[in-house]
Amino acid sequence: MQVRPLHDRVVVKPKPREEKTKGGIFLPDTASKERPMEGEVIAVGPGRRADDGKIIPMSVEVGQHVLFAKYAGTEFKIDEEEYLILQEKDILGIIQE
Repeated sequence: MQVRPLHDRVVVKPKPREEKTKGGIFLPDTASKERPMEGEVIAVGPGRRADDGKIIPMSVEVGQHVLFAKYAGTEFKIDEEEYLILQEKDILGIIQE
């Protein structure tokens, strides 16, 4: 199954939750259940429609890694994989590697 977002929506696959810190300390279940704020863009809609009817293209592209607002978007699952649908305005930045 494939999801094609509409308008200024973006489908993001969140980064897996960390189970231990970089120093090797294992996190308890309650700490690791916090929602990640980083993920990979899987699909992008065509863009937002301006008042004059023209489509404003999206600033993000498929494959980019992004930071997004903590409680933004709608969670959903496909084949036990978790995804988010966000509006482009909820993406805070693109991670440059």
